Amino acid sequence: MADLIEIEALKASLRGAYRATEAMKDVATRVDLADPRADVSAADLDELQRLTLANAVAAQALRGLVETMLKRRGKLQTAVAASGSEGIEE
Repeated sequence: MADLIEIEALKASLRGAYRATEAMKDVATRVDLADPRADVSAADLDELQRLTLANAVAAQALRGLVETMLKRRGKLQTAVAASGSEGIEE
């Protein structure tokens, strides 16, 4: 049962991270089409601030869940060493 809950949590975290990234597409398109000599609009900056925060929160939640899953399996040290992130403390 715990594995089922873990898988459902992973699916939800992945969906959240994906949706947060997808939400940036419209503003990214507007910024891509903007004149490079012009300022980015205040509305676009406000939207980017909101969306990048949502993206960061979703990514961090996903990362935390993955680390919890790795710890439970006793594989966190291997994953940390493989990623080149050794020396980072919690």
